[in-house]
Amino acid sequence: MNKYISVDVGGTAIKYGVLREDGKILSKNVMNTQARQGGPAILSKVEKIVESFYVKEEICGICISTAGVVDTKTGTVTHSGPQIPDYTGTEYKKTLEHRFQIPCEVENDVNCAGLAEYYSGAALGSRIALMLTVGTGIGGSIVIDGEIFRGISGSACEVGYMSLPGGEFQSLGAASALIKKVADRKKEPKELWNGYRIFEYAKKGDQLCINAIEEMTDALGQGIANICYVLNPEIVVLGGGIMAQKRYLMEGIERSLARYLIPQFACHTRLAFAVHGNDAGILGAFYHFQHCRLNNGRCIDNIVQQNL
Repeated sequence: MNKYISVDVGGTAIKYGVLREDGKILSKNVMNTQARQGGPAILSKVEKIVESFYVKEEICGICISTAGVVDTKTGTVTHSGPQIPDYTGTEYKKTLEHRFQIPCEVENDVNCAGLAEYYSGAALGSRIALMLTVGTGIGGSIVIDGEIFRGISGSACEVGYMSLPGGEFQSLGAASALIKKVADRKKEPKELWNGYRIFEYAKKGDQLCINAIEEMTDALGQGIANICYVLNPEIVVLGGGIMAQKRYLMEGIERSLARYLIPQFACHTRLAFAVHGNDAGILGAFYHFQHCRLNNGRCIDNIVQQNL
């Protein structure tokens, strides 16, 4: 079977692995991004990762998932936040194809997460799926009949910037907002808190942490409802590190969603949590590559059938 190298570039970690053409992950690893070193240093790391497999494996393609806005035709990062300096303009496709003489395809990381859940995860079998990743911010992607909906400039579903009463969606519903809120209310340095500690305190009855989580789930429910009124998805899939607390969060988000989404919409929309976790990026990048490169996308139907 053909093999592919897939790399998921995030602000904190670079995850990578080798996959077979049927989507099975054969090996995987992770390294620190060291984002402050900037875009050129990250591109160099990705080149070294690909090279390490290229010299010992017969690799047929390079699949890249990355933070930032991506021009999928040119495989270029067209916009990136300040978390990764000098990342805007990074030309993954041009650089890697020139060096290794094998095809490369590049996609935004949230879109990759959406594709992973659509083709072999929580959204398998659906027609319209909304993917939200809740972490430092809130990212979104919409998959319709296997295609990412990109909008006119390729930046559709940037839902984190959506305005809600009190601020942006991500300033109210993201994990980073929860941590800041708890630290401020306890009058302690933010560095002393993380999502895990907040949920552990809440489970032990800490009312301040309980209240902060309830405010977060209320914002998530309101934001999800607003998106559902526009997109009318069959399923909403929630991912990101904070979703490791899904047993604690599910009831609160469902309760909030019922408050803001009228029954005529709610009865046709399922809420689920992502199943691929840290593998979502490398899997989604692989599915994107398959869709772009092999038989005009039809090859991916074979992978879907194997997962049904």
